[in-house]
Amino acid sequence: MLYHLLFPLADQIALFNVFRYLTFRTGGAMITALLVSFIVGPYLIDALRSKQKGGQPIREDGPPDHLLTKQGTPTMGGFLILLALSVATLLWADLSNGYVWVALGVTIAYGAIGFLDDYLKVTKRDSNGISGRLKLLLQAVVAGAATMWITQMLPVDLATTLAVPFFKTALIDLGYGFLVFAIVVMVGASNAVNLTDGLDGLAIGPVMIAAAVFALIAYLIGHAVFSSYLQIHHVPGAGELAVFCGALIGGGLGFLWFNAPPAKVFMGDTGSLAMGGALGVISVITKHELVLAIVGGLFVLETVSVIVQVASFKLTGKRVFAMAPLHHHFEKKGWSEPTIVIRFWIIAIILALIGLSTLKLR
Repeated sequence: MLYHLLFPLADQIALFNVFRYLTFRTGGAMITALLVSFIVGPYLIDALRSKQKGGQPIREDGPPDHLLTKQGTPTMGGFLILLALSVATLLWADLSNGYVWVALGVTIAYGAIGFLDDYLKVTKRDSNGISGRLKLLLQAVVAGAATMWITQMLPVDLATTLAVPFFKTALIDLGYGFLVFAIVVMVGASNAVNLTDGLDGLAIGPVMIAAAVFALIAYLIGHAVFSSYLQIHHVPGAGELAVFCGALIGGGLGFLWFNAPPAKVFMGDTGSLAMGGALGVISVITKHELVLAIVGGLFVLETVSVIVQVASFKLTGKRVFAMAPLHHHFEKKGWSEPTIVIRFWIIAIILALIGLSTLKLR
């Protein structure tokens, strides 16, 4: 909005020329989202606490101390991130850019699915919300619609292709299979972040780290000169997603202020499904789906730990981990919650650096 209102006035007021720069608007979106979170956060938490008398239902099969330390904490705090992200993006992004709208649309839609899940959990006083099949179906429908929209906007030679990291010109044309692949990426990323969201501050840290990486990736692939120099595929217009990523980082930082141990609010599925969906759709637009698996490797590890645990128990009757997802395993081993969170953040940073290396190692 500010871009459309103020940049046309640059001829009269030279200062407004700064709105042409993605870096300036990305920084503005980050600060705006942070401020919105700080201002709205206390009021939202009070409202959630008053509406949710018992807070988020705690899993009875989870770590025993969670029933004591986390009981009564309100959920649906992801709404704060969504609000800050949406306001900042609408203020600072070029709203004529279709990629911005599809990214925002997927994020809000996944947030709505998560909100429904959280609402049922709170009202029914049960840790189970909507059925897993229904949740996956709704996510797949949103992802499918988004993918068809994205393929219409991408350059023809990139529309249905998969780029391979570490190779300069490697493109695998998946044809109609790209629709299925993109759906798997978005739905998988969304649920992977959801599985990771089990400790105070655990999920939002790696989400912000991944968003920072993809802000840079979006900026580079949207810039013809930089993408040519780095020999990565140029996607005209995708650079505007850097503003969206900046808003996501700012909203995440603001949420972390209230979610830091001991958390005053949980993001719930409202936040975790939305944040994962945001990362998934950005990776599809920027043609860096496989890089997301590296940058978001922590989410992958958490998901694999659940798959391995379930498969092992069904096949052999034995558990590989003391408890899944992986962060609960370390809780059972005696690690303190802050220790797990900080060490997992360190792992996320290392994986992010490896992911960034794919931009140059070609």
